[in-house]
Amino acid sequence: MSVNKCIFIGNMGRDAEVRTTETGIKVAQFSIACTERAYTNKAGQTIPERTEWIPVVAWRGLAETIEKYTHKGSKLYIEGRFTTRKYETNDGQKRTVSEIVAESIEMLDPKRDVPPLPPEPEQKLSYNP
Repeated sequence: MSVNKCIFIGNMGRDAEVRTTETGIKVAQFSIACTERAYTNKAGQTIPERTEWIPVVAWRGLAETIEKYTHKGSKLYIEGRFTTRKYETNDGQKRTVSEIVAESIEMLDPKRDVPPLPPEPEQKLSYNP
């Protein structure tokens, strides 16, 4: 048995690039920044802050959600699987791309510009034994 599952929390570095495939399937591509804080190790050496840029691909409904509700700077929780694909450029150069294919995305930014829901009307429950 093997498991291919990645979990990231980070901020989008730019707005997603969203397109529709020839077969009508929507796909969004974007990167998130995951930053490790600076720290001092046991030897007293200061290790500087380090940011990793994680390329992410979201398909179908997830792509639509990314397109509608996210933007540069959005904080996201992403679960997905690590994939590597190969392709050839128009000028014949071979390329290899490693990326995360999103399986679940949650938006972590506080909700803004959304009016609060009105309170539920009180319901009187009658109980007659």
